[in-house]
Amino acid sequence: MNMKKLILLFLCCTQFGFAQDSQEKSERMAWFEDAKLGIFVHWGYYAVNGITESWSLYHKQISYADYMEQGKEFTASNYNPEAWAKLFKEVGADYAVLTTKHHDGVALWDTNLSKLNVAEKTPAGRDLVDPFVKASRKNNLKVGLYYSLPDWSHPDYEVVFPRPDTGKNYTQKNQKTWPAWERFVSFYKNQVKELQEKYNPDLFWFDGDWEHSSEEWRTKSLKDSLLSRNPNIIVNSRLNQHGDYSTPEQGVPVVRPEGPWEFCMTMNDNWGYFPSDTNYKPTSQIIRTFAEVIGSGGNLLLNISPKPDGTIPGEQELRLKELGNWITKNKQAVHGTVAGLPYGHFYGPTTISKDHKKIYLFMLQDPKNYISLKGIQNKVKSIRVLGSGEQLDFVRNGGAAWNNIPGILRIGLPSKTSINGYITVLEVELEGELQLYRGHGNAVELN
Repeated sequence: MNMKKLILLFLCCTQFGFAQDSQEKSERMAWFEDAKLGIFVHWGYYAVNGITESWSLYHKQISYADYMEQGKEFTASNYNPEAWAKLFKEVGADYAVLTTKHHDGVALWDTNLSKLNVAEKTPAGRDLVDPFVKASRKNNLKVGLYYSLPDWSHPDYEVVFPRPDTGKNYTQKNQKTWPAWERFVSFYKNQVKELQEKYNPDLFWFDGDWEHSSEEWRTKSLKDSLLSRNPNIIVNSRLNQHGDYSTPEQGVPVVRPEGPWEFCMTMNDNWGYFPSDTNYKPTSQIIRTFAEVIGSGGNLLLNISPKPDGTIPGEQELRLKELGNWITKNKQAVHGTVAGLPYGHFYGPTTISKDHKKIYLFMLQDPKNYISLKGIQNKVKSIRVLGSGEQLDFVRNGGAAWNNIPGILRIGLPSKTSINGYITVLEVELEGELQLYRGHGNAVELN
C-alpha cells in the first residue's frame, strides 16, 4: 500500500472514531439535555456552625480542630431522603446531586479508605449516601454524586492552613514507600471507584480540579475507568479537560454556551446551611433565572442546604414549591423542549418544542400595547396562554412575503386573569416546522 493510501486510510479511521465518540457522547447526554432542572444538596459538618463549607478552613476563619469538632453535632436525626426525593420530583426536577465529600475530606458514606466519615465520626453513625441513592431511584430521579478531588485532611495533600497530623484517619497499606502524590492519587481514585461500585451513579459532579493539572490528577485515566465500569456515566466539566458538559456557577451566562451545560446557583449567598445568611433570592428571580437558562439550552442545578439534622430550611422548601407550581402550570414550555430563538426575535427567553412546531414565549414583564414576535416565516395556527388556555388574537404586520421577509407578528394582550404572577408563557403553534428569517433586509424592488 502506498503512502497516499495509508494517509487516506488513517484519516478515514480517525474521522470514523471521532464520529463514533460523538454519537456515544450524544447518547450518554440525552437524559441530561432533557432534564432542565436538578437539585444540588450541600450537606456536611459546616452546617453545624453555619460557616462557609470547607473554605472557612482555607481562609483560616476556623482552626482545623474546631472545624472537625462540628462532627459531634452532625446528627442526621431527622434525615428523610424519601421526603427529599418526593419533593424534588414534585418540583419538576429530573436529577439530584449530593455532596458525598467536600474539600474537608469528610465522607458521607462508610468508606473503607478513610476513617473520616460520618458513620465513624458523628452521631449519625451510618451511611447517608445509600438511602439518598435508593430514594432518588425509587422516585425516578437520576443520581448525581459530588466528589471533591482535593482532600484537605489527607496527610499527602498539601494545604495552606495549619493542620495536625491526620494520618491516623487514612489507610496507607503497602504504599508507605510511594511518593506522597502517588499515594494521594491512588487514594482518591480508589474512593471514586468505591462510590461507583457501591452506588453506580448516573452522573459524577467533580470539584476542585483547579488545584492541579490534568496530568497530575490523571483525569484521562480516571474518565476511562469510569466509562469502563459504566458506559453511560456522564461527568461535569471540573474533571480538567475530560468533562462532558460545562458548569458555570452563580452568574447566568450572557452569551449562550456551546454544547450541553448546567448553571448551578445558591438560593442565598452560601452553598451550605448558613442561618445568618438571610439574603435569599426571591422566587421571582429563581423562576426568571430558570427561564433564561432553559431558553439558552441549559439546566438549572438549584442548591439547597439541609441542617445538621437533615431537615431542609423552610425558606428553601418554600422556594422549591413555588418554582414547582410555576413549572406545573407551564410544563409544556419546559419539558420536551430545546433551546429557544436566537437573540432579536423576542424580548425574553423562549423555548421550542422538539418537533419545532411550537414556540414558547416567556414574558418577563407584563406586556404593554401588544406583544411582538419577529422573523417567523411560518403561518401561525394559534397562540394561547399556558395555564389559562386563553386564545390570543394576532396579525402579521409589514414585511414582504414575496421577498421572504416576514415582518412582525403582533400579538394581542392576555386578560388580567391570564397573567401569571411570575412569568406568563405563550404557546405559538406553527404550520409546519419553524422557519426563521435571519437576513438583514433589502430593498423591496417590486410591490
